[in-house]
Amino acid sequence: MAEEKNRSEDHDKFPDTPYKDLYIYYLQGRLKPDKKIFGNNFIGNWQEDEFSFLFFSKPSHVQVEKMLTSHPELTLVDEFYMTYDQWQGGKITPFEVGRFRIIPSWQKQCKRMNSCRNQLSILLDPGVVFGAGTHTTTQDCLNALELVFSREKIESVLDLGTGTGLLALAASRLGCKNILAVDFNFLAARTALRNVRLNKLEDRIIIVQGRAEDFIDLPSDLVIANIHYDVVKRLVTSRGFFNNKWFILSGLLRSQARDLLYELSQSQVRIVKKWERDGIWHTFLGKTG
Repeated sequence: MAEEKNRSEDHDKFPDTPYKDLYIYYLQGRLKPDKKIFGNNFIGNWQEDEFSFLFFSKPSHVQVEKMLTSHPELTLVDEFYMTYDQWQGGKITPFEVGRFRIIPSWQKQCKRMNSCRNQLSILLDPGVVFGAGTHTTTQDCLNALELVFSREKIESVLDLGTGTGLLALAASRLGCKNILAVDFNFLAARTALRNVRLNKLEDRIIIVQGRAEDFIDLPSDLVIANIHYDVVKRLVTSRGFFNNKWFILSGLLRSQARDLLYELSQSQVRIVKKWERDGIWHTFLGKTG
């Protein structure tokens, strides 16, 4: 694959990061995410509503302009340059949350994977997808996962808005063998699949590109939704939500958390624990029935 070849070349030159530089082309309109006309420097296409963001590891204005001549329905809005570390908000390094140790896949130490007896190591390559594991809501979800797995045997997990797949990987490391991870964004789903393969967990985790609302009716022992609030609202008001024994809801601002608690209070659910970070971000672990 062109992306893997490009990634490998950057790894050889810059072992502390998967890419040195990012060149981003912001288009109005939707370009098929599997477009293969850009060559080895093309990283991926992030689609958001009616816009496309094309990521390259080298300047690619000529290739983008050439593509636009055959796609008059698309318009180049702007283009950006930044380092990979700037895109991710800083250098990605190994870190620990509870028993989990998250290791960037491109770092030399990840090949050894030496850890203490009770530590759960996860290799992660976020690519250009948000979700390197450093955000407070992700870390609170990891803590919530440890708590629920310590209380009950969890045999099935539904991870909605999986992003890089980190929470699905964490659930698997805790012992779950039946995990469905969903993301509406094609690039996110592809990144999550790559991380599943990096950790050799294809027999435990299935990655699907689709809408979270289309999968909430599938019963599971635990549903995780660290996702846009508008989607969370639709999930908790659907009948299928209550087919899940446990739930982790995150990515909630203070007012959203308050409104969601009221919505949940109208049903037979119990909030087992709440996490609050900096008075801004909120995470709930709860049980239905």
